[in-house]
Amino acid sequence: MQTYFLIAAALLYVVCAVLPPRRPALISAATAAAWLLHGVSLWLAVSAPGSLRIGFAAMLSAALWISVGAYWLENRNFALDGLRRMVMPSAALAAALQAAFPGALVALDGNARMLGWHIAIATLAYATLTIAAFHAVLMALQESRLHTRGERSGFLSAALDQLPALLTMEKLLFRLIAFGFVLLSLTVLSGIVFSEELFGKALKWDHKSVFTLLSWLLFAALLAGRHFRGWRGKTALSFTLAGFATLLLAYVGSRFVLEVVLHRGMA
Repeated sequence: MQTYFLIAAALLYVVCAVLPPRRPALISAATAAAWLLHGVSLWLAVSAPGSLRIGFAAMLSAALWISVGAYWLENRNFALDGLRRMVMPSAALAAALQAAFPGALVALDGNARMLGWHIAIATLAYATLTIAAFHAVLMALQESRLHTRGERSGFLSAALDQLPALLTMEKLLFRLIAFGFVLLSLTVLSGIVFSEELFGKALKWDHKSVFTLLSWLLFAALLAGRHFRGWRGKTALSFTLAGFATLLLAYVGSRFVLEVVLHRGMA
C-alpha cells in the first residue's frame, strides 16, 4: 500500500512543479495532498514494531518531506515560487527512490533505544539544511538573473522574478542555517550518546562521523564569519553548499554506495 502512496505523492509533486503561479490555491491544495500522502507512506514504510526501516532513500525521502512542509509554510509569508520549481521535483524523485529502495530493518530494543531520537533529530537537521541549500541555489540564480534581465524568459526566469529581494532572501537563508545548525549540533550530541550506549565509546570515527563533523565545522565557520566579519553573497553561498554536500555524504551518499553499489545492508 505504501508503494502506491509514494507513487501518487510523486505524481502530485510533479503536478505541483508545473502548475502556473497564477493558480496559488490549486498549488497549495496539491502540495498539501502530496505532502499528506508522502507522510502517510513514510510512516507505513519506516515504522515497524520495535524497529525502524532505515536506508539512504528513506532518509532522503524524509528530509524532502519536511522540506516540502517548510516550503508550504514559508510560502504563506513570502513569494517563493522559484523554490517550488526546485523542491517539488526533488521530492518526487525522493519518493520514487524510496519505493524502489526500501532499506533495512534495525531493531530499537536493548542498547539502541537512543537510535530513534537520534534519527529523528538528524532528519530534521538534514531537512532544514536541504531547504537552505535549495535557497542558496535560488539566490545564486537570482543574482545571475539581475545581470541578464530581459535577455531570457522562460519557466525558471519567470519564477525567479517573483522571488523576494535578495536581502530578504539572505535573511531567510541565515535563519534556516542557524536553525539547521542547532539541529545539527543536537544530532552530533545525540550521536555521541548513542555511540556510548551501543559501542561503549563516545564517538565512532567512521565516515558518517567524520563528514558530519566536517559539515558542522563548515556551518559553524559560516555563522561565525557572518557575525564577526559580515560574510554574505558568494562566500555565504559557497559555505552553505559545501556544508550541505558534506552532510549529504555523511549518510545519504554512504548509504547509497552500500545499498545500491555494494548491495550491503546496515553498516
